[in-house]
Amino acid sequence: MNIRDLEYLIALAEYKHFRRAADACHVSQPTLSGQIRKLEDELGITLLERTSRKVLFTQSGLLLVNQAKTVLREVKLLKEMASNQGKDMTGPLHIGVIPTVGPYLLPYIMPALSQAFPELELFLYEAQTAHLVDQLETGHLDCAIVASVEETSAFIEVPLFNEKMLLAVSDKHDWASEKQISLSALKNKEVLMLDDGHCLRDHALGYCFTAGAKENSHFQATSLETLRNMVAANAGITLMPQLAVHNEGNRQGVKYIPCIDPEPQRTIALIYRPGSPLRQRYERIAQAVGNAVKPILDEM
Repeated sequence: MNIRDLEYLIALAEYKHFRRAADACHVSQPTLSGQIRKLEDELGITLLERTSRKVLFTQSGLLLVNQAKTVLREVKLLKEMASNQGKDMTGPLHIGVIPTVGPYLLPYIMPALSQAFPELELFLYEAQTAHLVDQLETGHLDCAIVASVEETSAFIEVPLFNEKMLLAVSDKHDWASEKQISLSALKNKEVLMLDDGHCLRDHALGYCFTAGAKENSHFQATSLETLRNMVAANAGITLMPQLAVHNEGNRQGVKYIPCIDPEPQRTIALIYRPGSPLRQRYERIAQAVGNAVKPILDEM
């Protein structure tokens, strides 16, 4: 048994599909399948049920997956400790970022990070919060930029900035000329939302339900740009995060209106594993990100 075998096992548990797991591990499907069988032979237990088209783990297999995740976390910690023997801000750094932040934040922070830490080799991964949390737990990611939610509470959170959410309406909407609007005005209104898995959906739903609004049950978007286009077509209204609004103005026929009483917002944070010896590295990254974004938010 080796570390790579455990990575194969965890990938198979994550994707529940041999080909997709093999692709994620950058090996052929026969290679991954063969190593799983070899692991079963070595341990003398059956990890998978092979009577179905689906990948189903036995109880022993599920226990081994959980233990494998623990082992990989410890291996990652060991590597971090070794890395910490050199300069703090050198070498590879794998950062995850959620889709409702990545496209709007990265253009501002990447130049700043490259200039501040030229010896860091940055690798970026965009995925929803649940996937980033899994990748952090298994050591595939070093840290992640997310919106603070219950799923992230097990990690060390370094707040980066608070991001407002503005009401997006068509320029043909009755509210298009409003300078600001009370959130209570959304009572009994239908609001367009992202689909399940986006943490922005949870934040937006919380504010909307408090105001007495309801979700449009006929449509869920996979991206903010889809929501923006639906609003431009006067097919509904939505809440849009502040960075996604920057430099938009009235482009594509959408008006963005600040909300008050209360003002919807979310906290964007950098998260990393508790006990990591690279805490100073992550704290410096967080400070650089916050400094790069602050002028952008202040001018909006």
